[in-house]
Amino acid sequence: MIIPILLGVVVGFFSGFLGIGGGTILVPTLVFLGYGFKVASGISVTQMMLSSIFGTFLNYKKGILNLKEGLALGIGGAIGGLLSGIIVKLLPSHILALLFLTLVIVALLRFYFQLPEGEEKELSPLLMFTIGVGVGTIAISVGVGGAILITPILVGFLRYPLKKSVSLSLLFVVFSSVAGFLSRALMGIIDYKLGFTIGVASLLGTYIGVKLYHWITPKHHKKFLIVWYILVLLLMGYKLLKGEV
Repeated sequence: MIIPILLGVVVGFFSGFLGIGGGTILVPTLVFLGYGFKVASGISVTQMMLSSIFGTFLNYKKGILNLKEGLALGIGGAIGGLLSGIIVKLLPSHILALLFLTLVIVALLRFYFQLPEGEEKELSPLLMFTIGVGVGTIAISVGVGGAILITPILVGFLRYPLKKSVSLSLLFVVFSSVAGFLSRALMGIIDYKLGFTIGVASLLGTYIGVKLYHWITPKHHKKFLIVWYILVLLLMGYKLLKGEV
């Protein structure tokens, strides 16, 4: 159990330090260690569920969480997360891996094209719900929370305020990851022991990573992120070409 605990701390650290979802770190790491993509994404959803609940609790304690605005988005994400178990059962691992790579590319492009800051506005609950279902289905199926899609959609396409989008994204991940965990559990495609071990250990790593994040400049932080996403693309692309996913 030492290795999963250490892995959880490391994943949590980089998640907190880089400010990204654990899925974009944990999934390629587990694949590199020899786990199948479906197993890796299931473990990632478990870790993501625990860390997002922890993060949302911290936000709530600080008084920066608006539950009302994120409810429609979150419920949609939950439904999408429930559908993810069926998607994972039906699609082959290499297709899921390609979807994962697509989301990583979207995340990477965000750092090259600055998202425009939107104005204060109210979005239709039906629209938020629809976005939640779509993003939740795709993201949870490949083991990521969906925040890397929620923010570009709300800010880039709907001109929603950036800060409010970030808080909504975290709440969305809570709904989508819990539903995704339940869906995979019903389908019997989740490793509980490894998932919860890594997930609990990642909370400590996340706390340390967030602390270190405040010690570096935004410019250097951005460079770390770009390097990480490029490494993920190279690693997952290599695994796909060799047929090991």
